Amino acid sequence: MNNTIVKMQDVKKVYHQDSVSEHALRGLNLEVCAGEFTAICGPSGSGKTTALNIIGALDTPTKGIIEVEGKDLADLSKTELARMRLNRIGFIFQAYNLIPVLSAFENAEFVLMLRGIPVKERKEKVRAMLEKVGMADMGDRRPDQLSGGQQQRVAIARAVVAEPALVLADEPTANVDSKTADSLLDLMERLNKERDVTFLFSTHDHRVMDRAARVVTLTDGTITEDIRR
Repeated sequence: MNNTIVKMQDVKKVYHQDSVSEHALRGLNLEVCAGEFTAICGPSGSGKTTALNIIGALDTPTKGIIEVEGKDLADLSKTELARMRLNRIGFIFQAYNLIPVLSAFENAEFVLMLRGIPVKERKEKVRAMLEKVGMADMGDRRPDQLSGGQQQRVAIARAVVAEPALVLADEPTANVDSKTADSLLDLMERLNKERDVTFLFSTHDHRVMDRAARVVTLTDGTITEDIRR
């Protein structure tokens, strides 16, 4: 059985602005298997975030094929892509992207609500997940009442509470201190091992790279190194 969850074939991304073309990805070929804990690293401008956005169907490639769970994203309608993002992919953003007017509990619950999960079931799932991320006592606080590390814990809870097949994490430790970064990575490693959630990071943080079972290095939009441990 093929357990490839992400497959990129000759993926190119070119941005055009004021008659200038910027090549963010230059023929990327990458396969990620289910259950992997993989870091895509490289300096700013290497194409890390672009790669994650294309895999998550938040952006489209200029050329090439992207498959997620065996489905070619180019063959899916906007509705089908939205359904895939909702049901199969969790997102953790550098800027947290929590909804300011909702409490931590409501933010974590939001994806389950969009999925139409019954109230009792989703409340139980969110309570259990907030407990797991160490935020059980802060569920009633809004994002502006939480520290950066606490907001990122809520973002992780939101990303994984719906049990997606794949979590895409864009610089998840960029805005937190070393101690908080380590505790967040402990949490994500535990979720990877206990729930077999596939994590794919975009990062230039050595703490993330040190934890990753696989480190893929991008330089100017191409893979220059791919190390499995």
